[in-house]
Amino acid sequence: MRTAKVAITLDENTLQKLDNLVKHHIFPNRSKAIQEAVSEKIERLERKRLAQECAKLDQSFEKTLAEEGMSEELNEWPKY
Repeated sequence: MRTAKVAITLDENTLQKLDNLVKHHIFPNRSKAIQEAVSEKIERLERKRLAQECAKLDQSFEKTLAEEGMSEELNEWPKY
């Protein structure tokens, strides 16, 4: 995957904590730590959005639709 160099600003407390993580070999360097943190946050936001969209679904309608599809498939199976 291609990478791009960016400049960021962190408060001193956060930077100190980040440097401690690198010092204790939790991450190989600052860049990798920040890259993983940003990726993790994006994934969390995407899961939250998916959960919000799923919450909009009508559960009884979805269940009926799924059961309807299953009964049709069962009728297509050959008898043994």
